[in-house]
Amino acid sequence: MFRLSNNLIGILNVLTFILSIPILWAGVWLSNKGVTECEKFLDTPVIILGVFLMVISLAGLIGACCRVSWLLWTYLLVMFLLIVILFCFTIFAFVVTNKGAGEVVSERGYKEYRLGDYSNWLQKRVSSTKNWNKIRSCLVDSKVCSTFAEKYSGDTVDQFYKRHLSSVQSGCCKPSTDCQFTYLGPTNWTATSGVQTNPDCKTWNNDPKTLCFDCQACKAGLLDQLKRDWKKVAVVNIVFLIVLIIVYSIGCCAFRNSRRDNAYRGKNGA
Repeated sequence: MFRLSNNLIGILNVLTFILSIPILWAGVWLSNKGVTECEKFLDTPVIILGVFLMVISLAGLIGACCRVSWLLWTYLLVMFLLIVILFCFTIFAFVVTNKGAGEVVSERGYKEYRLGDYSNWLQKRVSSTKNWNKIRSCLVDSKVCSTFAEKYSGDTVDQFYKRHLSSVQSGCCKPSTDCQFTYLGPTNWTATSGVQTNPDCKTWNNDPKTLCFDCQACKAGLLDQLKRDWKKVAVVNIVFLIVLIIVYSIGCCAFRNSRRDNAYRGKNGA
């Protein structure tokens, strides 16, 4: 049992260590070569993840192969904390993404999005000016609306209204339907006279760098996309949790057998 459990932990940690090298390299590359706000935002978390995986895999590898009980104990403690954190995050992700959905609009292929429909926690994340400026920069840099404009540039108004747009495209790249603007192109609209109760109508601008990036609908569209992505991540986390629990169980066996072996050697040495 000692050989099996320790060998399995050793193999798993060698694979983890190998995985940590490209992750750490990617973080360093982003730190040195990143030019957009999105790239710069990602470099620190990626470097931290790479270093964490490298250190914990070395602890598990040395502890299992060299029978160092305190390293194995540290490895198991970190694994246990990781399981608890991941479990809590998975529950949290399901809770905060349980609320909110796009609103179906008559004679439109796309949906409209309202910020108030989503959880208060998510709303606060995008309501912060500091946070939104970073997100807005990412949206502009990703050219989500310029690509959208090129793709549907030849559409007539009837063709455009039938398009199935993503939540980000619907919220950020065009004005809300209740503004009743006149369609000239996917990102080119003319305001009409009349009373407009939606504040996004005044926020809209045909400038490609402005459009509706500061609209409430854009924030809502982003949250809808985030909601779907988080649910996918939560499902992946469940699978990852199962794997972690299996690895943790094997690690416990390796730790127990390592202590027995050390105790046995201590008695013989005595």
